[in-house]
Order: sequence, then structure tokens, then C-alpha cells
Amino acid sequence: MNPRSTVLLALGVAALVLLQGAFFVVNEPEQVIITQFGRPLDRQITTPGLKAKMPFIQKAHRFEKRFLEWDGAANQLPTRDKRFIWVDTYARWRISDPLLYFQRLRDERGAQTRLDDILDGETRNAIANHELLELIRSTNRKAEEASLEDADLNVTLEEILVGREQIRKEILAKAASRTSDLGIDILDFQFKRINYVDEVSQKVYERMITERKRIADRYRSEGEGEASRILGNKERDLKAIQSEAYRTAEAIVGRADSTAARIYADAYDRSAASREFYGFLKTMESYGNTIDEETWLVLSTDGEFYKYLKGSRGR
Repeated sequence: MNPRSTVLLALGVAALVLLQGAFFVVNEPEQVIITQFGRPLDRQITTPGLKAKMPFIQKAHRFEKRFLEWDGAANQLPTRDKRFIWVDTYARWRISDPLLYFQRLRDERGAQTRLDDILDGETRNAIANHELLELIRSTNRKAEEASLEDADLNVTLEEILVGREQIRKEILAKAASRTSDLGIDILDFQFKRINYVDEVSQKVYERMITERKRIADRYRSEGEGEASRILGNKERDLKAIQSEAYRTAEAIVGRADSTAARIYADAYDRSAASREFYGFLKTMESYGNTIDEETWLVLSTDGEFYKYLKGSRGR
């Protein structure tokens, strides 16, 4: 390769490097600022496409245009009424002024650190300035809307002046006012979880168990009383039915005996032969009911019971 070709090749490579350093692509979810020798220029690029800058002298710094996440650490915080609770929060934010953001925070790590200070601090202040009831409730429920468990436990809901939603908005507004000069906007702030510390939770669970046992005992006592009432009614109704059945049966037996006696009397009054035959039949029935193969009788010869026996032996 001759010297001229070498020079031309070197010039081509240099031109290619210059072109690569002079042009860059801004993607849709990005925004860019340009620095010159490390100092930011008043030039912000927020539209996507092919952009140009001075190679080697200027540098493009890319930042997210999309919403970013802040996830706070769960902290144990005291309320105004001296209740210790675990509070876990999260927020959403975005870079609204990339030049100011670069000047004050430099990158996302610096922004997250500053948000930790701001949001955790405002959360701590808000928790300390409000009572527990205001943190776990958002509205004042009416008495008729109280749950069945609350009615059984005779719980009266205390009225609150502010609720969790209003406290959340208060934290969001105060935190947003502190980030206005950082080039970022806090879009949303939410409580992820609010819970008692372990020691308090155990006491709350024990109280809940005691209250439920009391309700169960009350229901069980009411059930036993109702069962006793039902059994008493059953016994009373059963005795009434048996008494009525016995009365009816005795009346039927009485009528039957009366009818039989009348029939016997009619048959006895018809004639002497009939009376004699009736007496014979009744005596035979008596023999069958009183005498068997192993029975011994001692009878008088002039008794009515011996009359037919004596007559049968004579014949």
C-alpha cells in the first residue's frame, strides 16, 4: 500500500469516527442534555430522532422520560397516641427538568437517595401528627353500616377529623413542594401496608380471640336455651297426645263393655233355655281359663262351678 492510500484510509477512519461522535439517536422513552467539557449546556432534547453534537467536546447524557418507581423501606413509627406501627410506602415520580435534575442530582441513584430523605421524613412527620384511627380509616362510617361483628361486640366507631386518604395527600403535597427545585415531579404516593408491631399484634389477636369466644359462648347459651324450650314443648305435647289417646281408648272400651253387657243381658232375658245355654257357655269359658292338665280343684258338690262337671260324670 502506497503512502497516499494510507493517508486516505486514515482520513476516512478519522471522518467516520467524527461522524459517529457528532450524531446520536434519542429513543422514544429518553430525554437528553448536552454537556461541554463536563459543564451542562442550556440544551435539552426531549423529542426522539437523530440528533447532532460536537464530537469529543460535547457529551450526551440520557435520562428516563417514563414514570419511575420509589419503594420505601418499612419503618417502625410512633403515632400521636403513642402506638408503634409498621409503615410501608411507595411512590411514583418522573424527571420533569433534565437539566436541573442533572445539576442537582446527577443520576437516578442520587434522586433515589434524596427521595428517601424527603418521603421518609414527611411520612414520619405525618404519622407522628395523627392518631392510629386516622391512619387506618378514611371515612366516618354510619352506625347502620357497621358490620355484624361490630354490632355483636358493641363497638362504637369514634369520629375522625381526617382519614388515611387525606394524610396521604398531605404527604404527597409536602414532598412535592420540596422536590420542585430538583427537576423531578412526585406523581403519586401510597401506603403499601400499615400494621401493628409484633408485640401489639399479639395482644390484639388475643383480644379478638377472647371477644369471639365470648360471642360463641353467648350463641351456645342461647342455643342450649332454645333446645331446652323445644324439648320441653315436645314432652308437653307428647303427654297431651298420650292423655288424649288414653281418654279416647277408655271411652271406646267403656262403650264396648256397655254394648257387650247389653247384648248379654238381652240374650239372658230371652228365655230359660237361652239363660241355661248362656250359663253353660260362660262356665265352659271359665273352665278353659282356669283348668289345665296339672290343675287340682277342691269343689263343693252343691257349687255352681261343679254343676256341669257333675252332670258330665253322671252321663
